[in-house]
Amino acid sequence: MAQLSQSLPVVDEKPLSARLRENVSYYLPTILVAVGVLVIWELVVRLFNIQQFLLPRPSAILEEWWAQFEIFLSGQGSILFQATGATLGSAVGGFLLGCGAGAFIALVTPRWTIISQALMPFAIAANSVPIIAFAPITNNWFGITNPVSKMTIVAVIVFFPTMINTVRGLTMVEPRQLELMQSYAASPWKILRALRIPNALPYIFSAFRVASALSVIGAVVAEFFGGPRATLGVYITQEAAGFNFARAWTGIIMASLIGISFYLVVLLAERWLMPWHVSFRKK
Repeated sequence: MAQLSQSLPVVDEKPLSARLRENVSYYLPTILVAVGVLVIWELVVRLFNIQQFLLPRPSAILEEWWAQFEIFLSGQGSILFQATGATLGSAVGGFLLGCGAGAFIALVTPRWTIISQALMPFAIAANSVPIIAFAPITNNWFGITNPVSKMTIVAVIVFFPTMINTVRGLTMVEPRQLELMQSYAASPWKILRALRIPNALPYIFSAFRVASALSVIGAVVAEFFGGPRATLGVYITQEAAGFNFARAWTGIIMASLIGISFYLVVLLAERWLMPWHVSFRKK
C-alpha cells in the first residue's frame, strides 16, 4: 500500500486564491511591459511633436478603433471588423489547406521515402519564392476578389514548415521502440498509428505554431496586391494612402490580434491532444 500511495499522482490542493495569485504574478511583468511601452510611445509622440504620418499616438489609434467598434455594435457594419473577418477566413482557409497537404505528404514518406525525396526540391523552391511573386499569379488564376487566391498563397507558405517538421517527427523514432513493435509483428499501419504519429505530434504542433503566425502575414501581404475593400491588407493601404494613419494602425492592430488569437488556439489544441507531453506536466 505504501508503494501504491507513492506511485499515485500528487493532487494540487492549493486554494483558488493562491492559484490566482500565482497566475497574476506570472503574467504581471508582461502586462507592465506592454503598458509601459504604450505610455512611453504616447509621451514621446507628444513631447517631440512627431507627426501623425510618422507615428500616430496610441490614444488616437484607440479612438479610431473604438469608433469602429461602436459602429460594429450598432449593427451598421464596420469596415474594420468586416475586413478582419475576411482576412481571418483567408488565413484559416490557407492554414488548413497548406498544413493538411504538408501533413498528408509527410505521412506517406515513412512508407515510400522516394516521395519525400522527389517532392523536397519543389517544396524548397516554393518556399524560397517571395509572396510578392506569387500574389499576381494567384490573382490571375482565381480572380483578384476571390478569397481562394489569398488562401493559395497562405497554403504555399505554411506547407513547407509543416511537411519538414512532420517528416522529422515521423522518422526520428527510437530504434529500440521500432524494433519492439516489429518483434510483435505489428503492421506498418499499426506502427504509424501507435508509434510514429504520437512521436511526431510535438514536431507537428511546433510547425502549426509557426504556421499560425505565417498564415496571417501571408494573407495580409497578399491583400496588398488587390482584393475586396473589406480585407485588412486593402484597408491598411487605402487608409494610409488617404493619410488616415491612425485608422491604418487599427488595421495593423487587428491583424496582430488575429495572429495572437490563432496562436493561442493552436496552443490550446496542443494541450488538449498532448496532455502527456513533458512540457505540460507539473514539476
